[in-house]
Amino acid sequence: MKLVVQVKLLPTPEQASALEATLRACNRAATYASRIAFAKGLKDRNGLQKEVYTDLKATFGLSAQPVVRAVKKVVDAYSALKASLQAGNLGPSTSTRYRRAVSTPIVFRPQAAQPFDDRCLSWQYDARTVSIWTVDRRMKGIRFACSPDQLKTLVQYRKGESDLLRRGGKWYLVATCDMPEPDVYEPVDWIGVDRGIVNLATTSDGTNHQGRRLSRYRRWQARKRAELQAKQTRSATRRLARRAQKEKHHATHVNHRISKEIVSVAQRTGRGIAVEELGGIRERVRLHRDQRSALSSWPFHQLGQHLAYKARRAGVPFLEVDARYTSQRCPRCGHTERANRPDRDHFRCRRCGLAGPADVVAGVNVRDRARSAWVLVTAPTPSP
Repeated sequence: MKLVVQVKLLPTPEQASALEATLRACNRAATYASRIAFAKGLKDRNGLQKEVYTDLKATFGLSAQPVVRAVKKVVDAYSALKASLQAGNLGPSTSTRYRRAVSTPIVFRPQAAQPFDDRCLSWQYDARTVSIWTVDRRMKGIRFACSPDQLKTLVQYRKGESDLLRRGGKWYLVATCDMPEPDVYEPVDWIGVDRGIVNLATTSDGTNHQGRRLSRYRRWQARKRAELQAKQTRSATRRLARRAQKEKHHATHVNHRISKEIVSVAQRTGRGIAVEELGGIRERVRLHRDQRSALSSWPFHQLGQHLAYKARRAGVPFLEVDARYTSQRCPRCGHTERANRPDRDHFRCRRCGLAGPADVVAGVNVRDRARSAWVLVTAPTPSP
């Protein structure tokens, strides 16, 4: 199981200057290699490295291993672009975004992340320092800060590349950790999780993680964003970018907290976690203009990702089930009708009279579907 650990670097002014010069040189070299790859159609690593290896060392002051990492970054970028085009993320081949992406070479920002392997970067865990290659010389004794859990994960499981990046004037190292996955246990039951906008997550146990505070925060950010957009100045644009990052980090923190609590409850009680399959919901649903911003900023996909990887890390079974009619179906008699849900908050079956909170009923339906789906998943393969 691949996980990343992000630690904060605490360089001196001299070390920070060397790191910035290194990052800029590596990204200029990657942009140059990208232009060569685009012009000559070199999308494989060996061919591109033979073409640009000498020029990158002579022109940009890189040593052998940083040149190899820069070439690999270019090849990975074109592979990611190809996969994005095939998935339709940039629209059809006739769209402006698609044509712009295939008609120009990839350009790397001056402060884009740069990968370093163990030949260019080494960790001293006891001293909490790193030694890293720079265009000036190899910088030793650069301090880093992290939590005790992060340090334990780095010591035991760090493997492969580490990415150097600068964000918001601060320096970070993002290390890849290869952790073993625990065996998934046989669940005694399931926790159904219904995701929504007003209530971010509601479980079949009746636990409700409300999103009203997050919604108020987003509305406040939207008002501030409108005020800054009206100014149309360069300083307003910079503040808009900082606010966007702050809002994104806040929503991520909320999703981490909710998913951690749900996974801990499932692990403690020996149950699995079931969620609705909500892929493509933005394309399927047609909304009024005043509802579009709420749906587009709804972080349900990220919450599902957090639940999935935290469950894998804890050995908790995780399933995605069909989301159709989970909010309209009666879990007791099975009657499904739109009138069973007279408003957003309440459910009342028109046949048997079962009533309760609509999101809790939806969570119970998700749990029941997971029970049936798990039997099919774990059923032995019939012999021919």
